[in-house]
Parts: sequence; C-alpha cells; structure tokens
Amino acid sequence: MKQRLLALTLALALPHAPATFAADDTATAASAIPWVRAEVKKLDVTTGRITLRHDDIPNLEMPGMTMVFRLADPKLAAGVKAGDTVRVAIDKVKGQLTVIRLEPAN
Repeated sequence: MKQRLLALTLALALPHAPATFAADDTATAASAIPWVRAEVKKLDVTTGRITLRHDDIPNLEMPGMTMVFRLADPKLAAGVKAGDTVRVAIDKVKGQLTVIRLEPAN
C-alpha cells in the first residue's frame, strides 16, 4: 500500500516540477540581460513608448541606433525626460522590443 501511495504521489508531483524550475530560470534570464547606455529622445507614458538613441544591444545582436521601444511598465520612466542619459535592459517580450529595466546613468 505504501509503495502505491508513493508511486501515486510521485506521478502527481513530477509533471509540475518543470514549471517551478522554469519560473526560476525566467527570473535568472531577466537579470542576465545586459545594461545598455542610451539617451532619451522622446517619452510617451500614455502609450507606454520611449524613443532611445542606444548603444549596441548585445543580447539582441542590434547595433546602436535611434528607435522606439515599448516600456514593460510605464512606471519605469518615472522622473525621466527627453535629453536624459539612462541605462536600459531591453529584450523581446511577446514579439516586441521592450525596455524591462531603466535607471539614470551614472
């Protein structure tokens, strides 16, 4: 009886284990995205968009240029204005290039 209970417990628990590890991997992957220096050219918090003149983005194999990005959260841009130099972490989220972290550059 104990063996059957153990087998049933393992059979129910194991399919859920990869999801737990996947969540941890996602958090680790997000923190591994490199910081990139950029200048804010335009900010539109109402649409959640920011225009940046950025340096090379190594994780996306993208050369430096000026372009519009989606903000993962409009609160990221609190206190930021056109002309500010910032550090950003950018990744592709749901098929869109997205600023996932932003802070003033030192």
